[in-house]
Amino acid sequence: VQLVESGGGLVQPGGSLRLSCAASGFTIDDYVIGWFRQVPGKEREGVSCMSSSAGSTVYADYVKGRFTISSDNAKNTVYLQMNSLKPEDTGVYYCASMESCSWIAGSPRGYGMHHWGKGTLVTVSS
Repeated sequence: VQLVESGGGLVQPGGSLRLSCAASGFTIDDYVIGWFRQVPGKEREGVSCMSSSAGSTVYADYVKGRFTISSDNAKNTVYLQMNSLKPEDTGVYYCASMESCSWIAGSPRGYGMHHWGKGTLVTVSS
């Protein structure tokens, strides 16, 4: 079982990136897949999560209207389209599989975590 993130990089404020989370060893339909990020000195925080089988999505307040989570079941891949990026979006972005995800206190929280990817670095800077 493996989750592999890609698509990170350096982008200017206001720019866009699309992150990919390619799953192997299981089908993304079977679990909730979420994106989390970690900034040095801070705890890992939920960004967005989705159940492709249920067609439901959850977003953190600070990314609503800017980020979109989606999936391609044929590629067994979940994406995070990030627009209007801000310097405070800088961090390592991880994807993870889990049993469920709920919106709590402004951000998604995962439950019954299964697997994590190794992360991809996003740097928003001029």
